[in-house]
Amino acid sequence: MGFTRIIGAVAAAGLALAAAACGELQASEAGAGNVTQERMLHADSDPDNWMAHGRTWSEDRFSPLAQINVDTIDRLRLAYTVEFDTNRGQEATPIVVDGIMYVSTAWSKVMALDAATGEQLWFYDPQVDGAKGAHACCDVVNRGVAVWKGRVFFGTIDGRLIALDAATGRELWDVVTVDQSKPYTITSAPRVVKGKVIIGNSGAEMGVRGYVSAYDAETGEQAWRFYTVPGNPADGPDGAASDAVFAQFATDTWAGEWWEMGGGGTVWDSIVYDAELDQLLVGVGNGSPWNHRARSDGEGDNLFLASILSLDPETGAYNWHYQLNPGETWDYTATQQMVLTDMEVEGESVPVVMQAPKNAFFYVIDRRDGSLISAEPYAMQNWAERIDLETGRPVEIAEARFADAPYLVTPSGIGAHAYHPMSYSPQTGLVYIPAMQPPSAYLDDTDYTRNIGRWNTGVIFLAPPEGLVPGDTPEARRAYLTSITKGELVAWDPVKQEARWSIERDFPWNGGTLATGGNLVFQGLPDGSFNAYDARDGEHLWSFNTDRGIVAGAVSYGVGGVQYVAIMAGYGGSMGMATEADWMRRPPPNGMLFVFRLDGEGRYDPLPPATPAPYATSDEVFDPATVALGQQAYLGFCTICHNGPVNPNLMRSAYATSPDAWKAVVMDGVLSDNGMISFAPWIDAEQSEAIRAYVLTEAARRAGQ
Repeated sequence: MGFTRIIGAVAAAGLALAAAACGELQASEAGAGNVTQERMLHADSDPDNWMAHGRTWSEDRFSPLAQINVDTIDRLRLAYTVEFDTNRGQEATPIVVDGIMYVSTAWSKVMALDAATGEQLWFYDPQVDGAKGAHACCDVVNRGVAVWKGRVFFGTIDGRLIALDAATGRELWDVVTVDQSKPYTITSAPRVVKGKVIIGNSGAEMGVRGYVSAYDAETGEQAWRFYTVPGNPADGPDGAASDAVFAQFATDTWAGEWWEMGGGGTVWDSIVYDAELDQLLVGVGNGSPWNHRARSDGEGDNLFLASILSLDPETGAYNWHYQLNPGETWDYTATQQMVLTDMEVEGESVPVVMQAPKNAFFYVIDRRDGSLISAEPYAMQNWAERIDLETGRPVEIAEARFADAPYLVTPSGIGAHAYHPMSYSPQTGLVYIPAMQPPSAYLDDTDYTRNIGRWNTGVIFLAPPEGLVPGDTPEARRAYLTSITKGELVAWDPVKQEARWSIERDFPWNGGTLATGGNLVFQGLPDGSFNAYDARDGEHLWSFNTDRGIVAGAVSYGVGGVQYVAIMAGYGGSMGMATEADWMRRPPPNGMLFVFRLDGEGRYDPLPPATPAPYATSDEVFDPATVALGQQAYLGFCTICHNGPVNPNLMRSAYATSPDAWKAVVMDGVLSDNGMISFAPWIDAEQSEAIRAYVLTEAARRAGQ
């Protein structure tokens, strides 16, 4: 097998950059944000612009520009920086159209910049209620905007879809896309196809029902909606595009009273338009709760969880689906980036979609009907023997469903690949995957209690079970777990389904990747470094220290004959809230946009070294039963947001030393504007005080190490 792809004649960097002045004149006459259906169909021949989330509708995140290349990379210097007004996670992909950059930041704010100088042209704040931050499972991030016919579209943490004038930032319309009384959020970038803005939502862990919607780009009127999981049968049809397929077969794949927790299946990231076959490919997320037994009595495939859906972009009507994980039970989503290309299969050129989802298998799927072509593991996994190519279903390792005993599953729900974008280079034929190896011990929570609005997994997360290592002490098991928790940059050959080269990290998290015509791969890392590698063999060629962890993906564009590379730096997301490491114990500084060019003359003063705040100390003495109760509640309600550098580390919080101050925050919600709402709906005063007891006890233990 081999790849075929046509790249327009003007894709060569020299021709593209030489034509920049002409392109800018045409765009100026047409107005700001001049992105149209016709222009997107030919986006591959317009490398100066990054007009859509993945640059083109193929979403390969490959820039043909080659002014910056393996021979000139040592001249790459900073052009300019733009500092943001928050230190929360930054995951956006900037959109660049005719010399103007449109970028979203944490808390769903949007700005337009001169892409060559960084000068701010306008700024828009949707005034999101800070309390909604508590419903964001994985930080108040925003992954980007969409630009179409002079308008900028973006979603907000509180579930709105907003249209702005691309020239001025003036609000044109603002529609609510969710039931705001429920814990829905939006963190994904919308896509625009045929004059329709396509948007999903987030919140599966919190207890919601997923769907994807289309809105008229001119008016904001809803055009159609497709629910990804069935509702309560007693309520009847939804009057939505999904009604027919639920009546036909999908509802029959569910059991029990799944609708009580919504079922999950949120469309929280990847949506791709396949212009060749005129279809939308939609990635569907995990169940609510995660545990198949708790969600659906352990019965049924639970369509369309963990599936790639093909829908008609005009009507939302169902075409086909491919489900990666029937009866999903590990938080294995199919929301990860999808890349479209053509692959030669048995002498025939086949249109395919490629995906490296959470479950660690790399899938190549026929876009015409959703049939599986190949699937092999691109990262360490121990939940399946293989993917059966005849049925398309995984051959699972029975123990991996953790029904009768704990199981150390790899990857955990964090995934072997999450929201960090991957890239595909048609020059090398390789996909550059920011892979992860995060194991976790799961046990069936037989006493599962629904907590709508907080995390609902139906899973007990344990320390590594016994029998892992010689000696088998708790310390040895923790050391073993640390030793196998890794990250990798994997250069994957999707034809041979094998790694061409890889670079292992000492930490599991990776930033997104960008591949370019200069045979380069750019990637930022959580330690703050922004790096360039030779796309052919992985040789490390260049690095720049941003002092801020990076999880976003870079873009490249051209203005006035100059190639630029831009990256959003700001550590956050689920990793930034839930994971502590020695190199990120200080509160992160405000996020920044870093933009580079050859022989750039921008200036950046590195931050001085920081010392983490001391652990909280107290003379109080707590009985073991109280501490044990507090640990249980802490793990259930606190650790997902307070175990990393983004939010306050409770072990280092002065609030823990005062019962009154602790109560004011935890039970009374005095910091709700910052996203720390009252937890009175889920815990009582005794549990709150027990959490404080555990926090102080654990802080003392850590301080004494």
